[in-house]
Amino acid sequence: MSTDPDVLAGISEAAAVLGDRWSAIVIAALLDGPLRYGELRERVAGIAPNILSAKLKKLERDGLVASAPYSDRPPRFEYRLTETGAELSDLLRLMATWGSRRTAAGHSAGAGGSLIHALCGTPLEVQWWCPTCLEAVEPDGDAPIDV
Repeated sequence: MSTDPDVLAGISEAAAVLGDRWSAIVIAALLDGPLRYGELRERVAGIAPNILSAKLKKLERDGLVASAPYSDRPPRFEYRLTETGAELSDLLRLMATWGSRRTAAGHSAGAGGSLIHALCGTPLEVQWWCPTCLEAVEPDGDAPIDV
């Protein structure tokens, strides 16, 4: 990995947005579609109501979540991921796979916590891909990453 300032700044920004206990979990809960506050509380087990409210407000300020009112009296909102928030789905899957390998709770993963291809049962692998050249790229561990 490079110590390129742009790479480190990108990692710092991602950590600032996702680097707490609940933000990634709230985003993951919204990946399947919009949820009302009560539905979100049910999906994110163990989160206190004040913490969920604060996380939703922060994620909305960060441009990852959007809210839309569905009731004026009392004011109630539905929450959904923005396009930017939805871009995190692959990262969250990788985080879930990594985390499940570190725990014994790999319920939706295969042996060793790997995600499994439903069609053939083979563990999936992550690979760098160049969409312009249409080829897999092997990153050199010592080479800088161009951002």
